[in-house]
Amino acid sequence: MFQIPRGTRDIPPDEMDKRRYVESIMRRVFVSYGYREVQTPTFEHLELFTAKSGDAVINEIYSFKDKSGRDLALRPELTAPVIRFYVDQMQMEPKPLKLFYFGSCFRYDRPQRGRYREFQQAGCELIGADTPEAHAELIALAYNTLKTTGLTDIRLYIGNLTILAYLFNKMGLTQEQRRYVTPLIDKSLFNDLKKYLEEIKVEEKMIDVFIDLLQTSNTDTIESYIKDDKEATRAMDHLTQVTGLLEESHLLKNYSIKLGIVRGLDYYQDIVFEIEAPRLGTEKQICGGGAYNLVKLFGGVDIPTSGFAIGFDRTLLALESEGYKFPAHTLDFYIIPVNEDMIPVSMRIASKLREEGFIVDVDLLRRGLSKALKHANSIKAKDALIIGAKEYKDKNVIIRNLETGEQKTIKIDDLTLLIKKKN
Repeated sequence: MFQIPRGTRDIPPDEMDKRRYVESIMRRVFVSYGYREVQTPTFEHLELFTAKSGDAVINEIYSFKDKSGRDLALRPELTAPVIRFYVDQMQMEPKPLKLFYFGSCFRYDRPQRGRYREFQQAGCELIGADTPEAHAELIALAYNTLKTTGLTDIRLYIGNLTILAYLFNKMGLTQEQRRYVTPLIDKSLFNDLKKYLEEIKVEEKMIDVFIDLLQTSNTDTIESYIKDDKEATRAMDHLTQVTGLLEESHLLKNYSIKLGIVRGLDYYQDIVFEIEAPRLGTEKQICGGGAYNLVKLFGGVDIPTSGFAIGFDRTLLALESEGYKFPAHTLDFYIIPVNEDMIPVSMRIASKLREEGFIVDVDLLRRGLSKALKHANSIKAKDALIIGAKEYKDKNVIIRNLETGEQKTIKIDDLTLLIKKKN
């Protein structure tokens, strides 16, 4: 017996109903903000992902050689492919360009709840705008997309990597030291962080201030510390303009400033944000994004870009952890021909009802009536249409409500009344 590869999974119909339902909500929100959908290949040239990704991503890439010896990789994320697509074919499009996507990504990671080696991402990329209002709208889009799915317990954090880089510079950290402390900051392991900074001889007072700044949401405190640096001050001004717009435009108010946000990919710069679902525990991040610079690296004319990606699988887990009630799959009609002669008639009626938008199934196994009705109940049909020879001769059908058991005979032509009632 064959088994699926570790870190992957089969998704049954009930789960697929949930996924398509949530996807339809997200797609509707994306479109309402003026975004248009794109699709890129599942595999790309390996260099696309190694050009500027962090070590963590590079170590997790599923890479291979094709029959011509080319180095290819299953995509570990979708931002790089979308920007490659933009550079290849869309640089002359009017700006800002708003693109969204849904797709599977692949990473060789340790499988656990909410983390798979094949996983689904949804996301948006904004190309050609880096004003405070552009970033405010992008953040609001990410947050409101998740709220619209039905999530109630989520947390939004907004940070800035330019300010974080200034703090690193202030402590004199090398690139290698920054790479070491980044995961400690990301996981809020502040005791380990302090111990390491002490080991590399950073001044104790500076360590304490640094760790305090990573944990504060007070903009006045941050501003007072960075006021002597032009770039950090500019970044802080941009950040406060973004948050001010979020509040003044009533886009959202539920956010916190968090300088401890460190994106996992090296190409992020300046403003960044994350959204967490606390009920998921250690794997609580369900969305991450910010400003980044890939266009020039990929051979295009330099232009501001920003975006976000939503972890689709974790979003579903978060909804389930909140007890969210997904719409149940239902079947409008289950049609039962009582004998072989009634099969063509049943198929014609089913076809007519489907044309009118109903969800219809027909007994395909020539069961007896009682077994067919039992099956109709098991697949959650609302009504059974029983097509009998005597009834059909009189141009009638029997309709049975499977919830109440109520049964009546109606004219076949009166099925149109059911259609009108539904619409």
